[in-house]
Amino acid sequence: MTKIRLALDWTPNTNHIGFLIAQERELYQQQGLQIEILNPISDNYHLTPGKKLELGLADFAIAPFETVISLNNKNNKVAAIAVYAILQEDLSSIVTLQSSHIQSPKQLDGQTYASYKARYEDHIVQQMIINDGGKGNLQIVYPDKLGIWNTLLEGKATATWIFDNWEGIEAQSKNVALNAFKMGDYGIPYGYSPVVLTKKENIELQKDAYRKFIQATQKGFLFAQENPTEAVAILKRYVPENDLKNIDLEKSLQATAPYFGNTTTCGIMKPEKVQAFLHWLVNHNLETKDILQQELFTNELLDSTDDATRYIL
Repeated sequence: MTKIRLALDWTPNTNHIGFLIAQERELYQQQGLQIEILNPISDNYHLTPGKKLELGLADFAIAPFETVISLNNKNNKVAAIAVYAILQEDLSSIVTLQSSHIQSPKQLDGQTYASYKARYEDHIVQQMIINDGGKGNLQIVYPDKLGIWNTLLEGKATATWIFDNWEGIEAQSKNVALNAFKMGDYGIPYGYSPVVLTKKENIELQKDAYRKFIQATQKGFLFAQENPTEAVAILKRYVPENDLKNIDLEKSLQATAPYFGNTTTCGIMKPEKVQAFLHWLVNHNLETKDILQQELFTNELLDSTDDATRYIL
């Protein structure tokens, strides 16, 4: 058995359902793979998934596409590459409580934003405000990552970034009304998030095993679309108790499953979508033009042939 360690970006949730199904239904084992799923709660997010990949503590990591860019452009460069898009569309939003009476991003000027301290997060939110006619003057705070959502609910911050298909569903379950602002509606071509990434050197050393891992994962996500009842039953075994109490997993899967893609698009990353985000970063001086020539993603592990195309932008 080939052992593969997968670092999650968050405690188990609907975005991870394909991995959990592949594990529970022994799709990985059938391919000769032994999968260890690394939960960030084990170290209270002390090490990010990208850092675990960098340090060799994980073979694959789940993270925003920004992590791939960051690893490739830090002083001690890590040749990371995205190999799978979990969602074909962005399911995240910047949200406020409706009780705050903030109806658009420009009204966030002077307000408190709870940030995950992701590479471009603060700049993105500030630019949304500017694009909406505001100044981008935010008071940014950095709570513990696993408690950021509660920061909003407890009134310690006015806005934060959520997944509509997770915290958004929790808000519905608690009858907490939100105002949600989508990045695409305010001129931010955000692209793919989350993605599965690995090191290029790892692919070269274990291409067959890595391809089997990705293709078994595809089957897991497609199974979730076709068998929602069984998929939710599997997810329940992994979700933290507090989330089980507060989130309707059936509704969460209903909101998510259409975005896993189909038999031909599941996991795929389109060059034009990645390129739009990269150009946005360059045009806003968040990165240099170097990123436009870097090999940051590939669809080759989704293909059964050895000569599958890689994309360099």
